[in-house]
Amino acid sequence: MIKAKKSLGQNFLIDENVIKKISNIVDIEKKDVLEIGPGTGNLTSALLKKKPNKIIVIEKDNKLATFLKEKFNNQIIILNKDVLDVDEKSLNKEKLIVFGNLPYNISTEILCKWILNLKKNYWFESLVLMFQKEVANRIISKFNTKDYGRLSIISNWKFEIKKICDVKSTCFFPKPKIDSSILYFKPLKKFYPPKNPKNLEKITRTFFMHKRKMLKKPYYLLFKDNLSIAEKLDIKLNLRPQNINFETYYKLADEYEKLRS
Repeated sequence: MIKAKKSLGQNFLIDENVIKKISNIVDIEKKDVLEIGPGTGNLTSALLKKKPNKIIVIEKDNKLATFLKEKFNNQIIILNKDVLDVDEKSLNKEKLIVFGNLPYNISTEILCKWILNLKKNYWFESLVLMFQKEVANRIISKFNTKDYGRLSIISNWKFEIKKICDVKSTCFFPKPKIDSSILYFKPLKKFYPPKNPKNLEKITRTFFMHKRKMLKKPYYLLFKDNLSIAEKLDIKLNLRPQNINFETYYKLADEYEKLRS
């Protein structure tokens, strides 16, 4: 029997109804699929029934990788690696449809890595990802809400994001302390600059360092006494970071990039 490792944030999805729902979100027939953290392969089995062209799985745990090899033989391609060390663009010639019950302890790190490393050409067609509910709420939150922040702004920069459903903790083994949510990410064909994602990262990190403070201090840290940008973007510096919408942050990052170039 395979035991879940707490150190790797492992919670295996066991609910057949949820597994079926996930496998039906995207049509994968004759498509190339990537699954992150397949665990004991419950979702993998359901995905194979949908007749994809191929399934690549990334599993860091050595014992699980061996278990999956014995379970599926040559039906899937297994990469026994840490997903954070993988160059996804080199995995496949065709675009991948990605499924992932992401480890709770590194889920936001994985997502931010994918978004901030994206260039013009996406290596995936869409993403179907499971996060702990609290993190999912931060990803899909809108401005002027309590969950709005850096993760919301970065996630919505290049994606249209749709919440599929919540998943109860009882659907996993071992049972986690919190519920989860499934999100569907569809890449946007057009998105606002900046060209360098690091500038958006810098802008959001600086503004949300003290999210309850007024915008004045972080603005001056980034733009000094240059008030023309605030005027151009119609930013009132007595507001707080959560009062500024997505587009304004993207424009701020673009202006910051122009100043530095």
